[in-house]
This record gives sequence, structure tokens and C-alpha cells, in this order.
Amino acid sequence: MATDRFEAHDYYLMDVAEVGAFGPYIPTEYGGAGLDQISYGLIMQELERGDSGLRSTASVQSSLVMFPIFTYGTEEQKRKYLPKLAAGEMMGCFGLTEPDHGSNPSGMITNIKDKGDHYLLNGAKMWISNAPFADIAVVWAKDEAGDIRGLVVERGMEGFTTPETHGKWSLRASATGELVFANVKVPKENIFPTIKGLKGPLGCLNSARYGIAWGAIGAAMDCYDSALRYSKERIQFGKPIGGFQLTQKKLAEMITEITKAQLLTWRLGVLKNEHRATPAQISMAKRNNVNMALQIAREARQIHGGMGITGEYPIMRHMMNLESVITYEGTHDIHLLITGMDVTGINAFQ
Repeated sequence: MATDRFEAHDYYLMDVAEVGAFGPYIPTEYGGAGLDQISYGLIMQELERGDSGLRSTASVQSSLVMFPIFTYGTEEQKRKYLPKLAAGEMMGCFGLTEPDHGSNPSGMITNIKDKGDHYLLNGAKMWISNAPFADIAVVWAKDEAGDIRGLVVERGMEGFTTPETHGKWSLRASATGELVFANVKVPKENIFPTIKGLKGPLGCLNSARYGIAWGAIGAAMDCYDSALRYSKERIQFGKPIGGFQLTQKKLAEMITEITKAQLLTWRLGVLKNEHRATPAQISMAKRNNVNMALQIAREARQIHGGMGITGEYPIMRHMMNLESVITYEGTHDIHLLITGMDVTGINAFQ
């Protein structure tokens, strides 16, 4: 593990691995827990109840690194990487977003060229969770035919660097950076042999977005729990503020929205277990649940009054984190258009 690079992360990463949160749906023969999709979702929910950054680290490891290796990789790649990733002995990141290509990944300029016994990789990715301490990166690049291909890039390959992103006000518990490739020689056995096009990375994002839909509920639950406790303790006009109608209205609506989101993700999990969940359904859940969590965080801040902006309570931390979650892995508006295309049959992206 990368103990010389990110020692502060090592302790909680090993703890997350120990509870089986890295690739929990990966079969046991490859080091995973062999759990179903609802179990995976519940794990993401509880991690994000603590912090979105922690869930983000686990989500990237599970859905954006282990999932593509398990789904698209060779048997040798699975045996080489998955057990170590599941155990937290190796950490990974996912390279799709580029400085000039976020919502439109098909415009990527990162590329690979066939050099006989290896590929030569050039380009850059940004806003990459886990990048500063990752041991491997699952990278998507265009080949000489213009097809998008996936490959595993290992730390230590000459020309591969991961500058860290500083100054974040959001997801501060998650390390973010860039992936820079300057004539990186990648062995041919590191490429995913059969998957081509956007189907590969989008399949990974569907898995990650499903986890986010669950995770956002955890953040909302923590904000609600804090607001409920505070409303019973804070005395104004001779009684707890939880006894006033407007506060009860806020709390009742908050728990109603959380319950609705839980039912949405539970049903989606059933469909995922049956291999029947569609990308559009996953987009709807991600968009709805993250927006729900943000609204609950804002209402919870109101219930806490001035105390809601202090570090004594988790509200502002969740709120700032969710401002990233509502944008990454498909923005709020992009997911809206995915739902719009699903119901109308008309593509608004073009």
C-alpha cells in the first residue's frame, strides 16, 4: 500500500477494507464479499452518513476500479489486482474526465498508440478522486482508430504523475488530483481486450451512480438526526423548538423525503440484482436523491439556527460535500436531460 505517500489515509482505508466496503459485490474468489447490490447500497449509505468523501473513496475503489477490472478485464488482470484492491493493499482511481471534456467524454484527447510490444499513452485527466495516493489508474483513452479503450496504468510507470488538487472546500476527506501521461509505456497485457467505446466507462459510472443514490441518503439521514436532536434540546419561548408547528413541518417533510428516497433505491437495487436496472433509472435516482439530501441539509441548517454553521454540527460539512456530489459523475442537469430523453425519445444533447 502507498504508505510513503498518504500515511494519514492508511488507517481509515484499512478500516474500510476490513469491513468489506471495497468491492462488496465482487465474488469471494477474487477477494470480494460476494454480496448483492442492496447490500452494496446500504454500505454506501452508512459510509456517507459519516462523510461523502469517505463514501467517494470507497465508491471509486468499488465501482470505478474493481468493477471494470472484473467486468472487462482478463482473468490474469482479475487475479493480479482484485484481491489486493479488496483488501486495501492497493488503491485505485478512474481516469475519464479531462480539463476540456467533462459532460462530453466522447471528446477526450487522451490517446494511446500501438508501439508493437506496448502502448504509448499521452494526455491528462482531472478531478480524479484517489489520484494522489492511487497505486493504479483505470484510464480511458482513444486508440489510433478513434475507439475509446480502457487500460490499467500503474504508479511508477515512467511519465505518469498525479498532481494533487488543493484548496477544496468540498469533499476534503477525499484526496483529489490529476493524472498526467507523458509518453507512458503501458504493457499490452494491461489493456481491457474486448470493450470499446463509451459503453465501457459509462457502465462503470452506472454502478457508481447507483452507489451515490444510496450514499446521499446517508448524508441526509445524518443532517435529519442532528436537526431532530437539536430541536428537542433547544429551548425558545419556554419550550423545545421541536414543539412548534413550523419545526415539526420541516422534520416531517425531511423524514418523508428520506423514506421516499430509500424506497426508490431499494427498488432500484432489486432491479440491479435482477440485471434489469436501466441507465435512465439510475440517473433518476442519483439526481433525485442528491438534490433531496441538499435540500434536507439546508432545512437542517435552519433548524440549528446560527449553530448550524459551526463545526460542532455536521450540517455545513455535508452541505459543502453534496455540492460536489450533485455535480460529479453526471451533473444535476445532465441527469435531468437523460430522464427527458428516456420519456420523450428525443436526444437533447445534440
